[in-house]
Amino acid sequence: MAAAVEEASAEAHDDPGPAQELLVAWNTVSTGLVPPAALGLASSRTSGAVPPKEEELRAAVEVLRGHGLHSVLEEWFVEVLQNDLQANISVEFWNAICQRENCADEPQCLLLLLDAFGLLESRLDPYLRSLELLEKWTRLGLLMGTGAQGLREKVHTTLRGVLFFSTPRTFQEMIQRLYGRFLRVYMQSKRKGEGGTDPELEGELDSRYARRRYYRLLQSPLCAGCGSDKQQCWCRQALEQFHQLSQILHRLSLLERVSAEAVTTTLHQVTRERMEDRCRGEYERSFLREFHKWIERVVGWLGKVFLQDGPSRPTSPEAGNTLRRWRCHVQRFFYRIYAGLRIEELFSIIRDFPDSRPAVEDLKYCLERTDQRQQLLVSLKAALETRLLHPGVNTCDIITLYISAIKALRVLDPSMVVLEVACEPIRRYLRTREDTVRQIVAGLTGDSDGTGDLAVELSKTDPASLETGQDSEDDSGEPEDWVPDPVDADPGKSSSKRRSSDIISLLVSIYGSKDLFINEYRSLLADRLLHQLSFSPEREIRNVELLKLRFGEAPMHFCEVMLKDMADSRRINANIREEDEKRPVEEQPPFGVYAVILSSEFWPPFKDEKLEVPEDIREALDVYCKKYEKLKAMRTLSWKHTLGLVTMDVELADRTLSVAVTPVQAVVLLYFQDQASWTLEELSKAVKMPVALLRRRMSVWLQQGVLREEPAGTFSVVEEERPQDRDNMVLIDSDDESDSGMASQADQKEEELLLFWTYIQAMLTNLESLSLERMYSMLRMFVVTGPALAEIDLPELQAFLQKKVRDQQLVYSAGLHCEVSAFRQVPSRAGTYCECSLGLSREALIALLVVLAGVSASCFCALVIVAVGVIRAKGLVGHFGVQEDHMDLHTVHVESHLMDPELGVPMMPPLEDQGLMTIAVDSMAPSMTLEDSPPTTPAT
Repeated sequence: MAAAVEEASAEAHDDPGPAQELLVAWNTVSTGLVPPAALGLASSRTSGAVPPKEEELRAAVEVLRGHGLHSVLEEWFVEVLQNDLQANISVEFWNAICQRENCADEPQCLLLLLDAFGLLESRLDPYLRSLELLEKWTRLGLLMGTGAQGLREKVHTTLRGVLFFSTPRTFQEMIQRLYGRFLRVYMQSKRKGEGGTDPELEGELDSRYARRRYYRLLQSPLCAGCGSDKQQCWCRQALEQFHQLSQILHRLSLLERVSAEAVTTTLHQVTRERMEDRCRGEYERSFLREFHKWIERVVGWLGKVFLQDGPSRPTSPEAGNTLRRWRCHVQRFFYRIYAGLRIEELFSIIRDFPDSRPAVEDLKYCLERTDQRQQLLVSLKAALETRLLHPGVNTCDIITLYISAIKALRVLDPSMVVLEVACEPIRRYLRTREDTVRQIVAGLTGDSDGTGDLAVELSKTDPASLETGQDSEDDSGEPEDWVPDPVDADPGKSSSKRRSSDIISLLVSIYGSKDLFINEYRSLLADRLLHQLSFSPEREIRNVELLKLRFGEAPMHFCEVMLKDMADSRRINANIREEDEKRPVEEQPPFGVYAVILSSEFWPPFKDEKLEVPEDIREALDVYCKKYEKLKAMRTLSWKHTLGLVTMDVELADRTLSVAVTPVQAVVLLYFQDQASWTLEELSKAVKMPVALLRRRMSVWLQQGVLREEPAGTFSVVEEERPQDRDNMVLIDSDDESDSGMASQADQKEEELLLFWTYIQAMLTNLESLSLERMYSMLRMFVVTGPALAEIDLPELQAFLQKKVRDQQLVYSAGLHCEVSAFRQVPSRAGTYCECSLGLSREALIALLVVLAGVSASCFCALVIVAVGVIRAKGLVGHFGVQEDHMDLHTVHVESHLMDPELGVPMMPPLEDQGLMTIAVDSMAPSMTLEDSPPTTPAT
């Protein structure tokens, strides 16, 4: 542009007419569009020159257009503006801002900021007025360039780039501080404008936050808006000054550049503070509607910031778009922060469900609008593993929280994917607790205080049956209502089954089999029937009927028989008692015997505990048994002496005690009737009970002060109670109340494994060797026992077979199991040897004897090598000998080193003397059709 002016000056000397006209036109345009100081000239005020009018400027532009110079006018204008900004305007503006260091309070800072931007506006005002003229001439076609909008955007970009290329941190802090104050002043002015009533507090004074904030506002001497003393409130002045500042920034197109970061930080900070103060720990009511109203008030403040009267009446389309963009930003930020807060508290929310249902529904609403699902899964799993899944928490409490999680997460995510993923650690951990099944069953029957919700779930009118399964993918709803599963759902699991699973089915699925729960319920029912003689038959029948709806008719048949046994026992006892009452007094029994008669095949296995009862009690039981055999032909009774209840009066020298104890405790005390003092070992031999168990059973008499241990290991009767005995009494924890008469789950599993062992022996006898997988498939095909199919999985079978290998009852080699019929240690040999008997037919034995009798030593060695090769295939290497036993069964005994033929290392440890545990199985007499095995229930 400078070259074009010099060329025009040179032409003016040659031809003063057109060139002089061009030079005058350029001087008119340049001095009229930009301040003279920007061109190094004296200002119009100093020189006394009058600025050109718009008509003069337009005429000068026409002259430039005639010489083809109008195309460079816009570029020259932007260049002059940029140079002036860098050299003068920017320096003056930041020098004014730097005075903020001497301003401590907010009113002075606001005035300083207003003065600095006012100075900036005055210096840029000539450029802004010239910009309007250039835009006008561009629209009229006088100028050629980027167009009106393009020129304005270029000018504003130059302003922002030069002024705020490197913004000092102090400036940002001051802007943020003042905009935060502006928001509080605005909110306070809205309250004052509505008559001093806080809309947040109307009808909400029952909330803890509302009451605390309301009383704090009343008692505080400071203004809630400006933070000054109420007598020196400057809220109104602050609103006016902020309005002036917004107008200046809007005219300079610096409003968003200056305020966007401060407004964003202020909104984030205020939202977080409000949420922490108002929502944290409050789960029993929803905050969404309340916060939506608050957001609308915030949007009203944003309208003031961006020079609008309200969110529904934007002053311009551009401002309206800006406000809508800010509204969406505030809402998204609120949903994200609120969801994050509730995710942090989700463990507590689940614990307090259903009281915390509003918080769950709020979280669901926010999650639908944010991408925080993965954050929820990670946070909840970490909280569960940290706060719940450790040995310090009772199993009952874990199950209770899992039930609450099922209810809460079903509301949060109807697809149940969140529950499936987040609660998998709970399911995995519960499988490691030994009492999980018992606690669940106790909750189903209403015997557990902590899991009472299970009893309510069981009594639902339309329960989900576990008998037929829920594998169908057919949904009964309308096709239009179908909703796909989330992307993190397991594709291998049925969607309809996941959505329709209820609490009980989810608890049962922890183990994958309902048989465990049915067997556990049988054990609990048996305990309750045998230990709580005052049980309610109606309640038990109701529980059985409800469980039949869940588990099916067939598995619950055994429980129905158990209840029928109790009813039959009462009727039989009544009949026998009625016959006894008809007899003379001298022929009646010395004490009453009431028996609970059980059908042994339908009750769970009992503990194998022995007890030697006194002779008079044995005679009374024999008399009762004969009466029963007379009443029930072809049947007899097998007594369980350790089960039952004895009501007795203990008469001592100075007192009489009426107690109800177990038969074991009663029998122990009866032995002291004939002998006043017993050592623990002597009494153990008399009652035929282990010493440790006997000491535990005697604890009740020590606590009652009937027996005294003095010296240690010797017990004697305390006929007369002494004060020092009462003072020296030590309370011993007796768990007789919680002792079960049923065999434990481990004992029952051991019996099942014995059944499997019988089948395994038979299979190996017929097939010689089997792989683990084939053995497992054959067992699942053929083994059926008890009320349902005996369950064993592949890892359990593998562990069982490994135990048999360690016990030297099986041999494992090359992936196959084969049977070793007998092992014994041979001490005369060096190292460890054992003997394995391999059966041969008579013909094979005769052929082998002929060879052994008629061949040379070298041939015999060759025969042994061949035989060793045969045995090597079975995993044994050793020497041969021949023996004929007395039963005419010919065997070849192989005295063998137990060596792995491939590695040459021992396959099994040396045999040692081991204790032998045997399990006695009672067999029913041929004349009996049903064996009835009751516990003893004597009474005095």
